[in-house]
Amino acid sequence: MSYSLAKGTLVTMIGEAVLQDRLIKVLTKLGVSGYTIIPAQGAGSHGRRMGDIAGYNTNVEIKTIVTSDRSDQLFEDLKPLQSTHALIAFRQTVEGVFD
Repeated sequence: MSYSLAKGTLVTMIGEAVLQDRLIKVLTKLGVSGYTIIPAQGAGSHGRRMGDIAGYNTNVEIKTIVTSDRSDQLFEDLKPLQSTHALIAFRQTVEGVFD
């Protein structure tokens, strides 16, 4: 193999669409260099979120790749939002071609 892969921590957040701007502010405050936002539908402990009415009952999925330490801080910053909104977050160790 003539190239090396970078290692990082992929954090995936799935929550109510109304949280999108607040989640972006959390990422910006942590100095995250990039993220991806994807509309999401599904069901869970907070009921079905099918996105049948624009802006209502919809979810977003936000993904970012950060260091392990930064993911710890991100999870800490998400705790207050979980007390008032449907929001889950999880992380995975990944390797690939990224900064």
